[in-house]
Amino acid sequence: MKVARIVFVAAGVWGIVILTPLYFLFDAIGRLYSSPINYPQGYYGFLAITMAWQCAFLLIGSNPARYRLMMIPSMVEKFGYVLTIGVLYIQGRIGATDALVVSPDLLWGVMFTTAFSKMSALTGRQDLGAERARIET
Repeated sequence: MKVARIVFVAAGVWGIVILTPLYFLFDAIGRLYSSPINYPQGYYGFLAITMAWQCAFLLIGSNPARYRLMMIPSMVEKFGYVLTIGVLYIQGRIGATDALVVSPDLLWGVMFTTAFSKMSALTGRQDLGAERARIET
């Protein structure tokens, strides 16, 4: 449980630190790429959704046993983004530099999977112990 707590709290804090500056970089990012951002609602909507997930990671980290099943959509969030960026790269719609941005998400996804596996094994042992205690009484 300690591993899951550390992984999810660290992911939430890291995400908040990384995402917060993006709220103030809309114009700079628009100038950096060849075409300006035409849909600010998409840009800020993405930030709002990803910020909500950072809060979810902090919640999971506060009590991994209670929120163990929330680890599944957390993995989907991370690996879904990795898959999306991978497809865009394969299609030639983004360059290698843009594709590398997904590396931390891949690492977090692997750590989420590890934490979930450890929690599942721990929960399984606890459930088995509770079942034995119930049968013995």
